[in-house]
Amino acid sequence: MPAFRIAPAVADDFPDTLIALVTATGLRGREPWPDTVAALEDLEQQLTDGSWRPADETDPRIEAWHSAYRSFGTNPRRIRPSVDALGRRLAKKGTLPRINQAVDSYNAVSVRHGLPAGAFDLDRVTGDIDIRHADGTESFTPLGEPDAVENPRPGEIIYADTTGVLTRHWNHRDAHRTRVTEDSTHIVLVLETLHAERDGDLLKAAAHELQGLLALHADRTAVHYLSPAQPRATVWDAPSGR
Repeated sequence: MPAFRIAPAVADDFPDTLIALVTATGLRGREPWPDTVAALEDLEQQLTDGSWRPADETDPRIEAWHSAYRSFGTNPRRIRPSVDALGRRLAKKGTLPRINQAVDSYNAVSVRHGLPAGAFDLDRVTGDIDIRHADGTESFTPLGEPDAVENPRPGEIIYADTTGVLTRHWNHRDAHRTRVTEDSTHIVLVLETLHAERDGDLLKAAAHELQGLLALHADRTAVHYLSPAQPRATVWDAPSGR
């Protein structure tokens, strides 16, 4: 099974990073997921009745990612962190997109808690996954654009395996190759914060909420954590599985 690693340079630049890796094996993506449907509808209803709004760029959780993006040369108002883009879409349209059950689950948890999220089909990953600065020679095929090939800018933070880039601009957009579909059976969902001291408990609560949605439709789930103090995790063990 692949290991996730935070590169030393990324850990040095962002020393309060905490990343949750929520894994599911034996996932059944084609059966009904009523709890996920309810989670999406609840958020949309709260937005409609004015009792809740998604975090925007004035929120410290989003602002931190804007600052990080600027630090590695990305304009966050042109290329937005995923949670920022998702929250803006929800605020504008009043609804969240429906993609598939697993993706809908992490979208609901991401926007509810104001934390970026992503996903990889582990059966499509090659080798280990590193969170590191790009050197500019790597290739990336954006989600939904299987014929497109991009090269990240040198210094941009990416997720990458031995084949190519899995996510550009840290958490802006995932790759087409490792996308999670309704037929994916072995996946990892990622939640992130740059301020563990402030938001670590929030991230852990979000990770266990997401695990709960997955566990109803999987043979096994687990949550692992990455940080500068614990920069490597192999997504096979089940330290907080169920």
